[in-house]
Amino acid sequence: MTAERTQQAPAVPAQRKPNTPAAPDGQPEHERVSAFASLSRVMIVAFIRDRAAVFFVLLFPLMFLLLLGTLLKGATSPHAKVAQVGAVQILDSVQGDGRAQLEKVLTISKGDDEAAALEKVRKGDLDAMIKEGPDGKVELRFSAADQVRAGSVQGIVNSVVQQANQTASSKPPAFVLDSAQVEDNSLKPIQFLTPGLLGWAVATGAVFSASLTLVSWRQKKVLRRLRLAPVSAGSIVASRIAVSVLTALVQTAVFLSVATLPFFGLKLSGDWWLIIPLVICATIAFMSIGLLAGSLAKTEEAANGISQIIVLPMSFLSGAFFPSDGMPGWLKAFSEVLPLKHLVTAAQSVLSRGGGVTDALPAMGVLLGFAAVITAISWRFFRWEDA
Repeated sequence: MTAERTQQAPAVPAQRKPNTPAAPDGQPEHERVSAFASLSRVMIVAFIRDRAAVFFVLLFPLMFLLLLGTLLKGATSPHAKVAQVGAVQILDSVQGDGRAQLEKVLTISKGDDEAAALEKVRKGDLDAMIKEGPDGKVELRFSAADQVRAGSVQGIVNSVVQQANQTASSKPPAFVLDSAQVEDNSLKPIQFLTPGLLGWAVATGAVFSASLTLVSWRQKKVLRRLRLAPVSAGSIVASRIAVSVLTALVQTAVFLSVATLPFFGLKLSGDWWLIIPLVICATIAFMSIGLLAGSLAKTEEAANGISQIIVLPMSFLSGAFFPSDGMPGWLKAFSEVLPLKHLVTAAQSVLSRGGGVTDALPAMGVLLGFAAVITAISWRFFRWEDA
């Protein structure tokens, strides 16, 4: 994957006169606001003029959404997770080799709380809920969030029902399958793909813009000039964060606008607007990673390589491109410390699974906490000038 080109260095206010104090602590409030606005405006103009940066930050991730959103409609799912509520004869009676074959395609968790099982299905934690009603009717309730898995679990359970009916030969069908999804029929598979690719786009843009810009400014002596200029460090940092957050929000608007087109049919549910504070917190978290990469690297090539090594594995481990259910337990545990995992999970919940504040707030707290820790580490290696 090609990283975005480094943004042009912004114009810097004239260096202070010899008698001007270096520390801007006594700078009037209106001058601080003016410095912040000027720096932000220059950074935005530099970004827009850099066509490669615009392509890799905004258009390249959108191409992935269009491509994967079309191709993955025909993907297959080898395994499904279902909740068994109470006794279900067609499942409990399968023993020996038949049980071993069944467990290759189904992970069955038993319990008695039907409402809790249905809630897990709606949130995507389980693929289906199955129970046995009166007169041998087998009730299957599945989620249409991933239609491939929904079709897979229906086919598996229907096969088990047919096998049970064949066993009860010379008799009327002993079991009847009643299958229905738990959501509205209008939901599409794009609701899983959109949050993941959006998270990857936000992470890529924030990490690369922070790391490459930091190295470029250091090499071109821009950081030195900013340090000597009568501009507070807070204005510099705030303007850089503001531009990155604005870019991420534009990415979000583009993604949701495309995904909700009739061709894809994403239906926003729950408190979907919570994606805005989620993206803001995530941008700050991923910028801290870029700050660390830019602080460690001495050249733009090195910063690009470090950023790639961090972003690409994190994207695959966090479930941005495909579900991470099949990963080994230790790898799944490791993915829980990655900020992209929390962003993708929370985004899926609030955008397409009816989630709300209780789903978004913990993720935002983790993202901001992660940003604080990584920023503190980065400050240890930060340099205003090359050694």
